[in-house]
Amino acid sequence: MSAHLPFFDTHALALDASRRWVGYAALLRGLGLEAPLGPACAVADGHVRGSVRVEAGVRIFDQRYRPSDDLAGHLLFALKHETLDLLVLSRLFRHLGRDVVAGIVGANPARQYVRRLWFLYEWLTGEELPLADLPSGGRYVPLLDASQYFVGEPTGWVRVARHKILNNLPGSAAFCPLVRRTPALDSFVEQTLGAQVQAVMGRTAPDVWRRAASFLLLADSRASFAIEGERPARNRLERWAQVIQQAGRQALSMDEILRMHDALIHDDRFVAKGLRTQGVFLGDRDRLGDPIPEFIGARAQDLPGLLAGLLDAHRLHGACGIDPVVHAAVVAFGFVFIHPFEDGNGRLHRALIHHILAERGFAPAGLVFPVSAVMLDRIHDYRDALRAHSGRLMPFIDWAPDAQRNVIVHNDTAELYRYGDYTELAEFLYGCVAHTVTDVLPQEVRYLQCHDDALTAIAQHIDMPQSLARDLIMFITQNDMKLSARRRKNEFAALTDDEVRTLETEIARAFDREQASK
Repeated sequence: MSAHLPFFDTHALALDASRRWVGYAALLRGLGLEAPLGPACAVADGHVRGSVRVEAGVRIFDQRYRPSDDLAGHLLFALKHETLDLLVLSRLFRHLGRDVVAGIVGANPARQYVRRLWFLYEWLTGEELPLADLPSGGRYVPLLDASQYFVGEPTGWVRVARHKILNNLPGSAAFCPLVRRTPALDSFVEQTLGAQVQAVMGRTAPDVWRRAASFLLLADSRASFAIEGERPARNRLERWAQVIQQAGRQALSMDEILRMHDALIHDDRFVAKGLRTQGVFLGDRDRLGDPIPEFIGARAQDLPGLLAGLLDAHRLHGACGIDPVVHAAVVAFGFVFIHPFEDGNGRLHRALIHHILAERGFAPAGLVFPVSAVMLDRIHDYRDALRAHSGRLMPFIDWAPDAQRNVIVHNDTAELYRYGDYTELAEFLYGCVAHTVTDVLPQEVRYLQCHDDALTAIAQHIDMPQSLARDLIMFITQNDMKLSARRRKNEFAALTDDEVRTLETEIARAFDREQASK
């Protein structure tokens, strides 16, 4: 299945007479429910080449997959053949109620997919079905297929005797986005990017590595503000760089998140510190100043529970050994969709990426991957990835302008922020991290090594202050390896023509290694 999940309004879509909705789509249509849904599924009357094909974004199954046209048939089809959708299941369970689901489970509780249905009902609703535990003995069944989802190591899975289920969900009912295994993500994982960083570090002089880390830290901090359209004062930029540099030294907690936010919002005269107490939106305003939201954050009253669930999921990802970059994507993007503060959510979201990569040991101590700088270079892809997810949620948020021309949300939206498919977001983040590891970091190390070679070459020919020598390297490398006439007449008027030609040649030779490696 493609990593990209388009949003389907199954009530608006129509099928021809030879197709029938099945699974989630059939249940939502039949029960008159609404929920953001990934690829909808249908069954054809005849045979389908390859058993399954995609038509206009709908997955069409061969008639051999046709389930019984009742609640049990469509629920079990969804669990067996569709991506696990905790949000849709939560709404279905709430609508159907305990007795209906108990009747479906009680008819054959030992079947694997029935056991999964049973477990998910109780896990999502917190309500036990009036059924006896399964007898002792027998095989436990993993809830999620580890070949299809990122679920961590089996040693971290929880045995649930009541259903004979191995609970390998990467979170709790309070917060549990899922990431599917895709060819792109599997390829990133196989590259062992963390080991590549260690390899670069091992063959780099400590001084060069230290300077590279310092440059990348500043570049990332500056880019993180630039993404928000800000050019902060130097002291504010440096203060935020210190926050990023300390990422991962303290375990991630609500206190640590508040400390980071306090460092970002140093002046609280206009932006309140702590969790917001009002609604929040991103978007535009009309001529009267009323909001035109592109995205709406979680309701203020839901923030404590959502953030507690996010932190529980963070700890579970670490304990189960889920891939560090996937881990960072789930927590950081989950945070920015919840949007718990009045301001600074985007920068904190990116800071959480650094925190988790450092805490998990993916990034060596003292090194900050310039993820924000790469995101800035790929700003359209970054915004598209955010909009693709948040856009699915907006049709299900009942909002209106309030007296302060902010947004007020009238319906219960907490589960929109608890669950979801974060696969596309994880692919985007992994692409950014891979670029920093395979391109940005080695290029910066090579540049510094070439720069040092050029300094050494200058010192062998001219007794020049190092600060002036650095300027000379900058002027020459930025002008196609030639010293401009203006610089020749000003800062470097004391040099002879032969000396200038010699230094140009030496500096060009020093940087040949960098050019050859690009």
